[in-house]
Amino acid sequence: MSRGDHVPPSRSDIRATIETYLSRHVEERPSLEGLLAVLDGTEEPSSRATLPAHVTCSAVVIDRDRRVLHIGHRVTGLLPCLGGHVEAGDRTLLAAAVREVCEKAGLRPGDLCLTSQFLDEPIDVDVHDIDANPAKGEPAHQHFDVRFAFYLTAEQPPALALQGEEVAGVQWLPYADVRSPTLRAKLLAVEADGLDGRPEPVSANALIHDGAGRYLLHLRDDREGMWEPWVLALAGGKRARDDASLEATLRRELAEEVPGLEPAELVPFAVQEATSVDGLAVPMSVYAGLWSGDAEAVDLREGVLLKWFTVATLDRLRLSPGLGNLIRRHAAEHPTVEKPSAAARPLPGEAPAGTVLHVVGVHLHLEYEGKVLLGLRHPDSAYAGGSWHALAGHLKAEAATAGLAREAFEEAGLVIDPADLELVHTVHTMDRPGARPRIQLFFRSRHWEGTPEVREPDRCLAWKWWDAKDLPEQIVPYTRVAIEGIGAGRSYSELGWSR
Repeated sequence: MSRGDHVPPSRSDIRATIETYLSRHVEERPSLEGLLAVLDGTEEPSSRATLPAHVTCSAVVIDRDRRVLHIGHRVTGLLPCLGGHVEAGDRTLLAAAVREVCEKAGLRPGDLCLTSQFLDEPIDVDVHDIDANPAKGEPAHQHFDVRFAFYLTAEQPPALALQGEEVAGVQWLPYADVRSPTLRAKLLAVEADGLDGRPEPVSANALIHDGAGRYLLHLRDDREGMWEPWVLALAGGKRARDDASLEATLRRELAEEVPGLEPAELVPFAVQEATSVDGLAVPMSVYAGLWSGDAEAVDLREGVLLKWFTVATLDRLRLSPGLGNLIRRHAAEHPTVEKPSAAARPLPGEAPAGTVLHVVGVHLHLEYEGKVLLGLRHPDSAYAGGSWHALAGHLKAEAATAGLAREAFEEAGLVIDPADLELVHTVHTMDRPGARPRIQLFFRSRHWEGTPEVREPDRCLAWKWWDAKDLPEQIVPYTRVAIEGIGAGRSYSELGWSR
């Protein structure tokens, strides 16, 4: 079937929509037996030619004052919500509701967004009788009206351009005055849960970066119903009813789309507005996450491609709207830490620039099944060249745990949440006779992600797990002292001239 074919929503899609609704309102199944019978029949459920009953759709448009848009129906004199019959070009029942409100009230799809309480599920399904219309050759029949809730995206209701043939006027009615009893009951029941007309994110996406200037982008499928097909975008998706939070939404989506991609931490970064396949505005929460894995090794289950890109390549890519500026903003706020040149590195016995309070180094004590992680320092590197050494670094203007987590990623590709680090040992050292005492802080991490890899070969030649009771002979003295002290349960050591 080509994209140009215009077909109404399928029977299976309509049934899935109704069953989703009934999972919330089990008590209404008996009153909707007639609708279920239509769905079990052979005729098109949403065709107005299907008699004695068929499916229609309405839009429950809510403003910031918790009022619902009603129209004066010119023929019947009633005051319903905006709605009508499904047409062949309507992709879904929701799309039919959007089209109806736009045609009859002059709104644009982008003037509307879904509510976080109902998302794309119906808020109400109403059964009402329609009188015979001899002028149209229509006998008396029933409508099963499937109603979807929308918020206005603007603070003030936009000017309406009413369809003169059917619409005689409009009214904004408070929840308590809504004319449909079934809809009124549902609105009043959820009002306390925040159905307040104020848009909030209903989708969550992950801005995954490696901390070294690269960003992970996801190439979307080119298929029917896909938002912005064949475009590089962020992984993620829309909220589901059972998601406890937007972060839970994002982690569920990542597990479904790209299992194996598990950032250690997701931090809210921005709220953007996307456009759904039906043209609705979609407030979207963007979370930044740190991850440095192999994109090609990820089990990609949705989309075409997962690949790392640098900021410099963005202008050459086909990106989802606003994504380029979002990535540039993140890159500007989180500049990549460049390695210092050899000339700028401290000489043996010399404190590095910016060292505060003579805390010379922060060190990572990683344990795994009785083994500890050590790195073989490059012979030409400052501080313990040619010896085995705990993963370490020097603090910038930052907390010790944040600095060590940064160093762990820069040196070995390990992702560590600073909150998982605990101080387990300190060593006071003297670089040379008469020098001022210096402090080495050793932290243990309760959790980490990744496998140690050599990322700075001019500083470290290899990483190896050593038995804590059988350490290498060539090991930095204070590293040995710290490991032995940690094993013995001591938290403090003093060491004389260690060079």
